[in-house]
Amino acid sequence: MEQPRTALAERIAEQRAGLGDPRALVGEMRRSVLLVPSVDGRLWSAHSGGVRWVCAFTDETALARFALHHGPGDRPMDYAALLGARIVDEIVWGLGEPAGLAVDIATEDGSMFFPPVAGIVPGEAAVNAVDAGSEGEGDGRGR
Repeated sequence: MEQPRTALAERIAEQRAGLGDPRALVGEMRRSVLLVPSVDGRLWSAHSGGVRWVCAFTDETALARFALHHGPGDRPMDYAALLGARIVDEIVWGLGEPAGLAVDIATEDGSMFFPPVAGIVPGEAAVNAVDAGSEGEGDGRGR
């Protein structure tokens, strides 16, 4: 039996179908508890397009899909359960580089990226499109 989707996963599905309200999506992300994998006590992130993306998942099923390809093999993947608002307001801001939130990246039709722009991250952490250069692809390092 398949696990019911979280409210955030539902909002993401609506947005991907062209039916959602972007403000409601951001609000739901901020209210949601997300599972962020960790490596050696550091949160999992990847660098792509000049942005450091903190990777988070809406539930354990979505995290398990990711762990199949990026997990530590025969051991369970460690993770932190964090409020979306804390991720974008504190963690992303504290990275000291353009950073955003990537949700459910291992879910083919259910991923969503929250870029480092005003309205998603704090103003001082926001960048405009010109600021974000094109750097290396995902390196999967914990941050």
